[in-house]
Amino acid sequence: MSDLSTRPIAARDVPADRRRGGELRVLLGPRTVGSTSGFLGVATLAPGERIAEHYHPYSEEFLYLVRGAITVDLDDQPTLLAAGEGLFVPVNVRHRLRNTGVEPAEVVFHLGPLAPRPELGHVDTELVEQRGGSS
Repeated sequence: MSDLSTRPIAARDVPADRRRGGELRVLLGPRTVGSTSGFLGVATLAPGERIAEHYHPYSEEFLYLVRGAITVDLDDQPTLLAAGEGLFVPVNVRHRLRNTGVEPAEVVFHLGPLAPRPELGHVDTELVEQRGGSS
């Protein structure tokens, strides 16, 4: 094992990606630890904030809500998620995460397997103007 793959990665040390709404941080992935089967990260959403709708043509996604309350729209069907609950998102299922609670929400996510190339792993289904803000 290399030092790269065995060192702890703190969320505070990973720059936030805000392109799709919320603050997404990939802690364990090909770029940070050289993983080859998937990646794990954390998303933080302020009340009323969302992560724009998208789907993954190659990966399943596993969500675990650490704190707060969110609604996950799966192919336009809302599913409520409370702290301490997990949700499975199958390949090709459109999904959007919305903080429908009154406190910040923190979601741990894992995707696997990886797409053949990074640009194939994520397909946005909402226009730029629809991303981010409240729902």
